[in-house]
Amino acid sequence: MNTSAILDICLQALLAAGKLAAPVLVTSLVVGLAISLVQSVTQLQEATLSFVPKAVAVAIALVVCGHWMISEMVSFTNDLFARIPSLINS
Repeated sequence: MNTSAILDICLQALLAAGKLAAPVLVTSLVVGLAISLVQSVTQLQEATLSFVPKAVAVAIALVVCGHWMISEMVSFTNDLFARIPSLINS
């Protein structure tokens, strides 16, 4: 196993992690921004007011994107297992 193969696997793992985290993080970011705008307009500065909508939105994002996330992870893992013989031989 050479250095370029290890770096390639690490790069693919980081890209996969970014793709899998994006729906949850973007949803949380958008809902948090909307809630903070509402809080600043209405001058309600309650910390718990932003937690519940974010939690609900993240749960909905996981329900909607969960199948895609699992299939991406299974595909990535299958690709890694398929590369094992070529990694051992090199």
